[in-house]
Amino acid sequence: MQIQLTEYETETGVALSQLQRDQLRRVAPSILVVPTVGAATYDLTPGSFVGVVHLSDELELLVRPKLPIDRVLFLISYAVGHGRWADAPAVLGQAESLLEAIIPGFTYQLRHAVRRGVLQGYRGEEDSLATVRGRWRIDDQIRDRFGIAPPIEVSFDDFTEDIEVNRLIRAALHRLLRLPARNDRTRWPLRALDAKLGNVKLVDYDPRRVPQVAIDRRTVSYRGALNLSRLILTGASFDISRGGVEASAFLINMNRVFEDFVVVALREALGVSDRVLLQGAPGRRLFLDTNERIALKPDVSMWSGETCTFVGDVKYKRIRSEAYPNADLYQLTAYTIATGLPTGILVYAAGDEDPVVHEVVGLGKRLELVALELRDSPERILRQIALLASRITELARAA
Repeated sequence: MQIQLTEYETETGVALSQLQRDQLRRVAPSILVVPTVGAATYDLTPGSFVGVVHLSDELELLVRPKLPIDRVLFLISYAVGHGRWADAPAVLGQAESLLEAIIPGFTYQLRHAVRRGVLQGYRGEEDSLATVRGRWRIDDQIRDRFGIAPPIEVSFDDFTEDIEVNRLIRAALHRLLRLPARNDRTRWPLRALDAKLGNVKLVDYDPRRVPQVAIDRRTVSYRGALNLSRLILTGASFDISRGGVEASAFLINMNRVFEDFVVVALREALGVSDRVLLQGAPGRRLFLDTNERIALKPDVSMWSGETCTFVGDVKYKRIRSEAYPNADLYQLTAYTIATGLPTGILVYAAGDEDPVVHEVVGLGKRLELVALELRDSPERILRQIALLASRITELARAA
């Protein structure tokens, strides 16, 4: 049985068993589950996470994005490294969910990454060997073996395929293979690619703590596969009980996808690197107060040396609440205050309201709201980005 949901829209009167309700709350906490008033059913409200959830008794919840799936894939593929879903078009027309559509894209990225062979690198190892290799760990030899040898406690660097980059990719590949799919043929190529990674240890990464791996000249061809792997690992979750997987979810955070897309596309349009246009302002000390207790991490900012020349916020969905009806604007105002800039830009996905400019009373701050129409063709979306980049250039020059 399949139940279709749409992001940010409430579906009322959904029949769930107690087991299914509990599974849903564990594997997909982004979906709000509340009892229906006056009935023994539940009202389900997805947030910004879209994808598919499989519960016991073959119940499938399909959480659809408001955008067409091909637009979502465009945002994802661009954000993870300008990858094109070259062999995916035939599948997209048949795809019922984001999971079904993303598998061919991952396959394409992975084939591109290993087309010249699986990447090798040095990995630090500690072992007990019959002969000395690398560095002899004398302290461990005395503590653990009372100085008796062999075996000899050693540490060494091993040149191997079993490195973090490949571990992340293989872990993501296995997450996809574990998730139920209606069209199993799309996953056949993944099994062949898994055989290529047979010398890589299979690690079960915690979705909340997926490690970052720096991209350098050796791993640049892996960028798309690696970034997409992290997206898959953070989006796939499982509920394991009674000796087997009874519930699973693959959900992509559209907030993160939209922010990543905007930042990557702006860097390309501006012709700058990630050291100039920052996401989250890593390594920058930006505070709202003089005591430096209120740290700020703007979604996007441009820097010339230690000077911030532009600051902005990116929101896929405008935050609206009775307690803080203009929270996004308050946040952007704080960014302009901390950076000393007269103007900040809030970039959001079109649909909530029209673009507008706010002049902040008594502060001399200008808040510009820019909407990106994501239902346009990819070419038109990138033209919108180019216009935004032109405005950012004007502000940076005036800073």
